Amino acid sequence: MTTETTAPAGRDRLGPLIITIFGLYARGEHNWLSVASVVQLMADLGFEGAAVRSSISRLKRRGVVRAERRDGAGYALSESTLETLAEGDTRIFERRRANVADGWLVVVFSVPESEREKRHALRTSLTQLGFGTAAPGVWVAPGNLAVETRRTLERRGLAEYVDIFAGEHFAFEDLRSKVRAWWDLDELTDLYADFLRRHRPVAEAGVSSVRQAFQDYVPMLTAWRRLPYSDPGLPLSLLPPGWNGVTAEALFEELNGTLSAPAREHALAVIHGR
Repeated sequence: MTTETTAPAGRDRLGPLIITIFGLYARGEHNWLSVASVVQLMADLGFEGAAVRSSISRLKRRGVVRAERRDGAGYALSESTLETLAEGDTRIFERRRANVADGWLVVVFSVPESEREKRHALRTSLTQLGFGTAAPGVWVAPGNLAVETRRTLERRGLAEYVDIFAGEHFAFEDLRSKVRAWWDLDELTDLYADFLRRHRPVAEAGVSSVRQAFQDYVPMLTAWRRLPYSDPGLPLSLLPPGWNGVTAEALFEELNGTLSAPAREHALAVIHGR
């Protein structure tokens, strides 16, 4: 799953959690969840039904979900959202951190003034993919993101505006200083620190019930899923010593391993009315 469909912070706290629930559980249920089951699952997370219904309506207006009646009122994920979530699964659950030998991608683009909205879409897409900005109109990312970058830009209809190059950093400044200039490592450090602060107590407490596992897992995954995009898996050799992203990755893997199955057990019990 990916953060591509999440609302900006502060606008809709519920939307990202609802997307996580659909991403985790609707796809295994023939891409459909009843309104009642989503409302009940969100109630387990502490949200009232009216607010949940309003948030789902906003997701519908944005094309993230579509209303669909099966055994009652419910929603399915749109085709574009399904594609986005499938791409995000790889980034979130199967991410491989790059090394210097992977080289670098360099993206340059040119957009006519008459299509300036495409310029914004390109910048948004490259930011979401984790690219850093080397210069105006010149974006850089680890080389192992080549396939994902090409697929994403093609799917969003942006390929005609872009050239993508792959290669090594040859000269002149130290690459570590360049990485610090191209990415905001202080912000990434703060994001990882916040994740550790919020979710390390969950690992220390252990699993007490399937309902508690659900209550811990969905917010944890929702918080985590933006981080593999903010940090595209930069080589550790180019990052500050003791990079807390490594500790955060280990915590995520631990929590995903211990909470995923019991959280699913609780969710499916709710979905199937057991």
